[in-house]
Amino acid sequence: MSGFQDGSRATGMSPLLAGGIVVGVLGLSALVGRRNAPDPSHPVIRNWYRRLDKPAFTPPDAVFGAVWPMLETGMAVGGYRLLRREPSARRSASVGLWLVTTGMIGGWTELFFRERALASSAAASGAMLATTAAYVATTHKVDRVAQATAVPLLGWLAFATALAMRIWQRNPTAGAPR
Repeated sequence: MSGFQDGSRATGMSPLLAGGIVVGVLGLSALVGRRNAPDPSHPVIRNWYRRLDKPAFTPPDAVFGAVWPMLETGMAVGGYRLLRREPSARRSASVGLWLVTTGMIGGWTELFFRERALASSAAASGAMLATTAAYVATTHKVDRVAQATAVPLLGWLAFATALAMRIWQRNPTAGAPR
């Protein structure tokens, strides 16, 4: 078995199976997110998003496009490392929180962009923040590298939750039928 840099041994899933799970989970989340992207390939979503009253601290669209691949890469590395770890209750809890968090990423885009459910998407963002915080806390005793790869996501989600709340507050009727 190959080892980790900290000297521990990888005795969990095979590299191929762990990699396949990571690619499948994050790939599905990315497909859902892509389906709801406010870009030129989705003009109705794009026009609706552009018309929203957004706070001054809203980043330019290009920032979102640059940040998310990096965050998802971190989650991929973390998930892979966890799946390769020896099975234990802590590892299972960490993997479960990883699955919930990554699944919620794509689900959030469905709520916000496709359903235009601003209140629900703000609540979902807060829930993602909570599951990510739990993931970071739980993963600490399983694999510190996996933990570290999720810290940027935790910071981004704190910001994104504040942004989602402000957008909802400033656009109470934006979820009205199209």
